[in-house]
Amino acid sequence: MSKLGKFFKGGGSSKSRAAPSPQEALARLRETEEMLGKKQEYLENRIQREIALAKKHGKQNKRAALQALKRKKRFEKQLTQIDGTLSTIEFQREALENSHTNTEVLRNMGFAAKAMKSVHENMDLNKIDDLMQEITEQQDIAQEISEAFSQRVGFGDDFDEDELMAELEELEQEELNKKMTNIRLPNVPSSSLPAQPDRKPGMSSTARRSRAASSRRAEEEDDDIKQLAAWAT
Repeated sequence: MSKLGKFFKGGGSSKSRAAPSPQEALARLRETEEMLGKKQEYLENRIQREIALAKKHGKQNKRAALQALKRKKRFEKQLTQIDGTLSTIEFQREALENSHTNTEVLRNMGFAAKAMKSVHENMDLNKIDDLMQEITEQQDIAQEISEAFSQRVGFGDDFDEDELMAELEELEQEELNKKMTNIRLPNVPSSSLPAQPDRKPGMSSTARRSRAASSRRAEEEDDDIKQLAAWAT
């Protein structure tokens, strides 16, 4: 067994130590990531510094240049190891976060299932069916009541429409007859008008205009009589 295995076995032999919570483990992993990130930044700066030294010495001091390149190689190796460690820690952190999320989801679903069970324990399917049937019956009754109120109620309104129309026509005719009696008709001459004598050359213009006006009035009176007769019929 390797020393690393013995170390982890010895560290975990204590049964009295309680397992850390997911929150504590995540906090530790984030702290480790932050520490390795700082170490990574430091190594990158040292690598750039050693490259600058190697360029500075160059041909003048090859030994110093080679030593700078050797240190650069060691720093690059450490940087590669840190990159791998960060990848492992990141994978472990994501897996722990997913496990913690799944645990919380499962616990919450368990709480919801218990709550639903508690609610359903106070329900009886037979009572639910009876309640729904009663609601349906009450809705039918309410519908019948609404239809009864909306129906037209007749209080002696069953009359013959033909009789009503005939009575209305009689009333209109009586009103028309009353209007006709109140109209004063002009007196119609019983005898025919005398024949118009032949116009003599010596007749004055005044006599001719008077005779023409009398003829127009007679024609207008005849037209009025015809209109009244037509309206009365």
